[in-house]
Amino acid sequence: MSNATPPGWYPDTAVPGHERWWDGTAWTAHTRPYAAPAQPYAPAPSASPAASGRGSGGGRIVAMVVAGAVVVGAAVTGALLLGRDDDGTPPVARSSTPPPDTATHDGPGDSPSPDAPADGGDPAVLVDQLNGITLPVPDGWKKPEDTVEEVLTMRTARSYSCPGSSADFCYHGTVTTRTPVAADADTAEKLARDDIADAADAAYEENAVGTRIHGGITSHKQLAAASVSVAGRTGYEVRWRVVTGKGPGGYVQSLVFPSSVGSESLVVVRYAFDAGPDGPPLSFMDTLTKSIRPIGDSATNGGVGSSVAP
Repeated sequence: MSNATPPGWYPDTAVPGHERWWDGTAWTAHTRPYAAPAQPYAPAPSASPAASGRGSGGGRIVAMVVAGAVVVGAAVTGALLLGRDDDGTPPVARSSTPPPDTATHDGPGDSPSPDAPADGGDPAVLVDQLNGITLPVPDGWKKPEDTVEEVLTMRTARSYSCPGSSADFCYHGTVTTRTPVAADADTAEKLARDDIADAADAAYEENAVGTRIHGGITSHKQLAAASVSVAGRTGYEVRWRVVTGKGPGGYVQSLVFPSSVGSESLVVVRYAFDAGPDGPPLSFMDTLTKSIRPIGDSATNGGVGSSVAP
């Protein structure tokens, strides 16, 4: 469609002061604060004294104002449908796929809609368009349609009541991808070392809405901190074993490496696996890291999800 809105950052009407990445066909889960102060939409002009009918020719002026408003309204509507206003300012892009709903998340036994996977693509592959990478969705895992955190996510299909917070749902394995903000470290090693504590807190200390889960983290032990090759690029990973006040605790890992697209900015992949017999084996973190591919790589075409199992 020649008039389709091109990929880019557009105002996110669900989160004032933020922009969301539009990939050309659908909204993605990537958001960021405005790089510059947001340009407010101009309020509708108020009626002038002439429009009230006072003064000479009041009836004629009212008719002219009403006609002008109709013309302007039609012009604005046409500009929005075409994708841009005449002055080049990008509108809020519209799509049949709405932005992720940040107020809800899947409950026990929920499964993703096959018609609306989290990233709008193959349910067997997690596609991060912004960072140019893909990960296979393993057997027994899914891409949730909506998550509380606005990050691309895949996780084990079965949920359970979080230890210490029975009203919340936890998952035995979760993997997310995210784009660092400008204030984050600019090297893979430094960013991975900085991110691991946040990754541990998000998985086993408290959830995205501030509810404490797993009884909180009581201690941690670093298991690995080393360079690693990811999709042909040199990255860095840091892995912790965390002990929690309730439940078996788990393993968390922050993996950071250069993106395969654009300026090759850094991308963060977080892993969180429950310890104990119900969680995925720890070695599966390495399996997933080796399966990360650039978008368009032939290894990502068809059936990759079913070929990777914990």
